Amino acid sequence: MYPGRLDDKGRVKLPTAFQQFFAALREKRLFVTSLDRRIAQIYPMAVWRQNEKFFETYRDDPKIARNVAFNAADLGAETEMDSQGRILFSPELRRELGIENQPVRLFAYRNRIEVLSEKTYEERKQQASQTAEDDLAKLETAGLN
Repeated sequence: MYPGRLDDKGRVKLPTAFQQFFAALREKRLFVTSLDRRIAQIYPMAVWRQNEKFFETYRDDPKIARNVAFNAADLGAETEMDSQGRILFSPELRRELGIENQPVRLFAYRNRIEVLSEKTYEERKQQASQTAEDDLAKLETAGLN
């Protein structure tokens, strides 16, 4: 979990480890969006294309896939990391999440980087701490080392 901040131009500077990861990718384009209209995600384009295929082929409840795909398209934009390790967020995404010129938290999870507002970070932190002991016991039983 890394602290960050969206600057007045809507860019977030990535920690060095994230910069190195994105710089090593063959394709430099990224997709920045929100699937739930609360937390932003930064995806390498290859991963995002896999998500788009998933939306197209998900048959258990196509309405859910359509809704999530709509959120992603509505708030999303392709971008690239600049030479100083910054990534631009669209104005629509910044406004929707209330992160314009605000501190954020960056969290690498499942082939993406999640970007949480301070409010969302505090909510998630409280939620995770309430069940931490039980959650850990279940995961260790399932094979977590």
